[in-house]
Amino acid sequence: MTSPAPKVFVLVHGAWHGGWCWAKTADNLRSRGHDVFTPTQTGLGERAHLIAKNITLDTFIDDIINVIKFEKLNDVILVGHSFAGSTISGVADRMRDRIRQLVYLDALLIDNGQSPMSPLPKDVVAARMKQAEASGGVSIPAPPPSAFGILDPEQAADAERRFTPHPVSTYTSPLKLANKVGNGLPMTYIVCSDPIYAPLQASREWAKAHGMKMTTIAAGHSAMLIAPDLLADMLDEF
Repeated sequence: MTSPAPKVFVLVHGAWHGGWCWAKTADNLRSRGHDVFTPTQTGLGERAHLIAKNITLDTFIDDIINVIKFEKLNDVILVGHSFAGSTISGVADRMRDRIRQLVYLDALLIDNGQSPMSPLPKDVVAARMKQAEASGGVSIPAPPPSAFGILDPEQAADAERRFTPHPVSTYTSPLKLANKVGNGLPMTYIVCSDPIYAPLQASREWAKAHGMKMTTIAAGHSAMLIAPDLLADMLDEF
């Protein structure tokens, strides 16, 4: 019996996280023979020393485009968690020919000209901008792990140690698209349902209204930390 062809995954983390958050999911997928890349976006994770006011959404998009270009990747299953929904939409707009599928993991969906702040509830925006003032308008401090559904004490302690402030200008800069969101590629939205992460409700409604394929994982918002093997099983179906 012929083994299934290996797949190429690029897993893009959300706000306050880093490439580290995918470790267990990535290891699981690699054990099945797939190629998996988990880049960290500028100013976060192990690249926290690069945080600056001039890091915009375009910076994040370029981060991922360059991974795909320099690693010579094709037929990519591009997964964006949370904030990175806006990142992968930008990548798909600029290099459609390298991508096979877009997967929005409980992710932010915005349209051309909108910023990642645009669909968030006004009270959430106000709170985050107020928090950013303490850093001189450079970054937003990380919420507690419980905000992402991470309730296990050991998982929470590890996440809290690794979370880093998020560059605020990525939230306030616009997404620039020349095409419709997704650029005609297959798109799937995975809802993290246990518990629901309230700030992204508008994005879930957008996905449904625009006819995106939708599925659910019984885990909190940071599913790659809470249920990494279950998430790997789901991703392996693409």
